[in-house]
Amino acid sequence: MWFPQYRPRRLRQSENLRRMIRETRLSPDMFIYPLFVRAGRGIRQAVPSMPGVFQFSPDTVADEAREAGDLGIPAVILFGLPQRKDERGSEAYASHGVVQEAVRAIKDRCPDLVVITDVCLCEYTSHGHCGVLRGREVDNDATLEILARIAVSHAQAGADMVAPSDMMDGRIGAIRQKLDEGGFTHTAIMAYSAKYCSAFYGPFREAAESAPQFGDRRSYQMDPPNAREALREIQLDLHEGADIIMVKPALAYLDIIRRVRDEFDWPVAAYNVSGEYAMIKAAAANGWLDEQRVMMEVLTAIHRAGADLIITYFAKDAARLLSSS
Repeated sequence: MWFPQYRPRRLRQSENLRRMIRETRLSPDMFIYPLFVRAGRGIRQAVPSMPGVFQFSPDTVADEAREAGDLGIPAVILFGLPQRKDERGSEAYASHGVVQEAVRAIKDRCPDLVVITDVCLCEYTSHGHCGVLRGREVDNDATLEILARIAVSHAQAGADMVAPSDMMDGRIGAIRQKLDEGGFTHTAIMAYSAKYCSAFYGPFREAAESAPQFGDRRSYQMDPPNAREALREIQLDLHEGADIIMVKPALAYLDIIRRVRDEFDWPVAAYNVSGEYAMIKAAAANGWLDEQRVMMEVLTAIHRAGADLIITYFAKDAARLLSSS
């Protein structure tokens, strides 16, 4: 029987051989660890739909951030749960708001850790939408001033980077302008540029207590069937001053990540969202799959598709596994 001179299996015979020719390599350096922060002290409250994920108070979140940093994870991203909500989400930009206090606590404990803050109104508004309302419609332009004010308040607290997730048109430019006017020219912006109106966000809405009280977010988040539109959204955000661009969710949008990577020579982030995390956890709890192997396979796929940075609830578990391999 004739065989070609090249046999691909030759380089698959041992783990060390496989490691030597591995094309895609994960590292804790590319992970961003999401953290939920609520008002109070001594809080570490489990999120039922996301095993291993907790709501923290500013004091306990600093401990969690430090643990992540000790594992080699370079950055955390903070989501706030305020003590009270109103129509305009005013707690989002309060100088002693929950995220602002969490930023200070983390920076005091871990000064070198990169602290990123979510900039949106959904967690802070009584109606649960990502902007202020005019009737039952989100008023895009009226929301921009508030988003910029939130970003500045986060920068004043010590945030290294702000991450607008609202999907309002023009918000990157509005935020960049106000940051620069406030003297925060070094505060970076990671834009949720291609954020799709996805069914994979369900567990997050429990964790962040941010479900809309009526309707949905289809009028401002992207329609899942659209790919070319994502490139237009990203082009707009880069023109307005974004430093990092993001695709969210990750797994159902690997094709979008690849198109973005091929089109733009810019740092690309992808959000391995709550539903993707919860599915793996639930299947593993039922003995239907190997959690560690699937976790690493998923994260590898996101990186292989073109993401330089991965926001993932698996960050600590993956970092531990990588350090032991």
